Amino acid sequence: MSEKTEGEPAGLVRIVRKLALLHPEISGTRLKRAVTEGQVLVDGTVVRDPGALVMQGSTIKWDVNKKIERNVRTQLVVLYEDDDAIAVMKPAGLLTHPTEAKEKETLLGRVSTYVARKHKERGYVSVVHRLDKETSGILVFARSRRGMVALQAQLRAHSMDRRYQAVIEGDIQPDSGIIDRDLVEDRGDRRRGVARPGEAGIRAVTEWKVIERFGIATLIEAKLHTGRTHQIRVHFANAGHSLVGDPVYRNPNHPAFPIPFPRQALHAGRLGWTGPDGKVTVVESPPPADFLKLLALLRAKRPRNISRPGTAARPLVGTRPAVSPPPPVVESPATPPRRPYTRPAGAPPPRSTASPRPEGFRGAPSRPGGDRAHRTEPNRGMDFRKRTDARPAAASPRTDSRSRPDTRPGMNARPRDERPRDERPRPETPRRDTRTERPGRPRQTDRPSVSDRPGQPDRSAKPDRSPQSNRSAQRDRPKR
Repeated sequence: MSEKTEGEPAGLVRIVRKLALLHPEISGTRLKRAVTEGQVLVDGTVVRDPGALVMQGSTIKWDVNKKIERNVRTQLVVLYEDDDAIAVMKPAGLLTHPTEAKEKETLLGRVSTYVARKHKERGYVSVVHRLDKETSGILVFARSRRGMVALQAQLRAHSMDRRYQAVIEGDIQPDSGIIDRDLVEDRGDRRRGVARPGEAGIRAVTEWKVIERFGIATLIEAKLHTGRTHQIRVHFANAGHSLVGDPVYRNPNHPAFPIPFPRQALHAGRLGWTGPDGKVTVVESPPPADFLKLLALLRAKRPRNISRPGTAARPLVGTRPAVSPPPPVVESPATPPRRPYTRPAGAPPPRSTASPRPEGFRGAPSRPGGDRAHRTEPNRGMDFRKRTDARPAAASPRTDSRSRPDTRPGMNARPRDERPRDERPRPETPRRDTRTERPGRPRQTDRPSVSDRPGQPDRSAKPDRSPQSNRSAQRDRPKR
């Protein structure tokens, strides 16, 4: 019944022309939209391409009651979607949700836009958990209220399957293990860290296993038994194997990693949960391109004597292990004891290694608290920088230079006054009046008062503020 058109091979026909033969009363535009919305099945399989070619004898069915699924052009990568949850791929460098700065470009905004465009309404989208800005991987958002309750309950019970791939520095031993260390929000530098012995913290458990070894780094898979902020990064940094590219928890005193990486090498590659209806969903995603490039560079630099992935690594030749073994103890042969030294008669005494002091040097006075005690004690009238007197040394068993009197000329010219400062006689030097020394200016006592100056009123007397004086002043005021 159908005619062959240009571009259609023999025995094949475009799906829209096939539908037009089955539904001649429907316009081609409406049939094309039905294909794009996923309501047309070819031999039981949904075909969403209006230009697809089907066999002449294929069974085509248009299910008008089937749920519409629209293709939305967006930067969002949707991995799974149902009525209660939607799992998407979060790229590195994108926030999960807005912060106090109210960022517009976030993963939550992209998911909300996707749902609104696809379902032609403002659907329910809620954040369940989050990833760091520079961490890539799978995130699930709730699409309904019951889905939100179910996902949050699994997070609190730690029953959600969350596994990460990470590249850590160094060659970690053994091939697997569990890190059970409590975390604190502030370790002393306003960053999260591991709790010290006796310090209260939040329990955090991370299970890990080795996937591949590179000598200078190790690819591991970490499974979270608890979901704490920065749990994987803090645990491995505390163990001495910080994540490659981690600028926050990596020890700044360690040498730079030979392969630069712009972010922490962490990817959330597996996520599993149970829906409200009991359906178990597991979503997996491979690492992004930058993560795979880092692995390729590490494989290119891997020494040949490194064991294959997943087995214990042999120590590298010519390199120092992470913990250096103690040096071997070599017993030296017994040596005869040295003869004691006896100075010949008449020989000068040996020179002292201490810095020489001039003869008669007295040094700073000995005071309780050390040489810097004069900085904190109150001033008692003694100047330690310019000593012009010689205080007789007190009876002390010490015989060093501080207890000897100063014999330099001029240092013992005046005896020291031992009386308290407030009892000493004050000098009788008259106090000078600097104002009288300025030329051209009379003494303060010789200056005339304001009333003695010609043409100046006497303002020393109190003014008469009686009503009679005010009226006389207004009467005598000249008119303008």
